[in-house]
Amino acid sequence: MRPFLSKLATFSIVIAAPLAPLAAQSVGMQVVDPKGAAVGTVSGVMGDDVVIKTDRHEVRLPKSSFTLDQGKLLFGMTQAELNAAGDKSVADAAAALVAGATVKGSDGESVGTIDSIDAEFATIKLTSGKQVRVPRTGLGASAEGAVIGMTAAQLEAQAQPADAAASQ
Repeated sequence: MRPFLSKLATFSIVIAAPLAPLAAQSVGMQVVDPKGAAVGTVSGVMGDDVVIKTDRHEVRLPKSSFTLDQGKLLFGMTQAELNAAGDKSVADAAAALVAGATVKGSDGESVGTIDSIDAEFATIKLTSGKQVRVPRTGLGASAEGAVIGMTAAQLEAQAQPADAAASQ
């Protein structure tokens, strides 16, 4: 299952020329805006994405959003702008994770709907009528609703009939 980190957002912001391949050695590299002010630091590299830690968020961005400049990564937004985008992403995700929201699996197919959700767990009513309880952190949000890093078949294997789940 692909983990969904709280306050981890994905943006598509492209500036200047593409960045040469980044490796794990980039962790800790400073990220600055066009005026040289600090935006954050690289906290990880995940495939074609770079995770930037600001003072408030960890944000996952495509490598193509950066330009290497004098040992630092140049980024087209200020820290305040990136934090504002992160705040909006967190709010949008929270709004998408509500009872009744459609849940799509890792294959993009609908697996069911959120039956109930609290700070720790979500109960998903699968299209078969069975229910499965998952950690809330296992759900992410998209424009179409909630997403989970499992297929319908994987969730079915963990599910129980709706009447058994209701008695717990």
